[in-house]
Amino acid sequence: MIQQITEVPDNMVGFRASGEVTKQDYDNVVFPAVKELVKRTGQLNYLMVIDTSPKNFTLGAWFDDALIGLKELAAWHKAAILTNSPALNKFTDLFGKVAPGKFKGFKPEELNDAIDWVSA
Repeated sequence: MIQQITEVPDNMVGFRASGEVTKQDYDNVVFPAVKELVKRTGQLNYLMVIDTSPKNFTLGAWFDDALIGLKELAAWHKAAILTNSPALNKFTDLFGKVAPGKFKGFKPEELNDAIDWVSA
């Protein structure tokens, strides 16, 4: 499931993924919040805390995650992915070198630093 993190600055959206993550989580939680933020600010500042194994993301969830990137390509400003997976953090850092905007991997205990970085 994905839940929105509401205790973040107004210029960003934040989410926490736990348990099984499905396409419906993106459709019902992530997409509406992302769309509203981009409409209101013109840019996408995004934070995702992954408190589950990447194996718990269904194929539809991974597809929708990639779809956010394509739909909002021009709006990406900053994105932080927080996970205990060194591989996902490395991928996030490398992805930032080729994608528009800035992407950075953080550990879950660095939540406050990640929020500060994304919202700055």
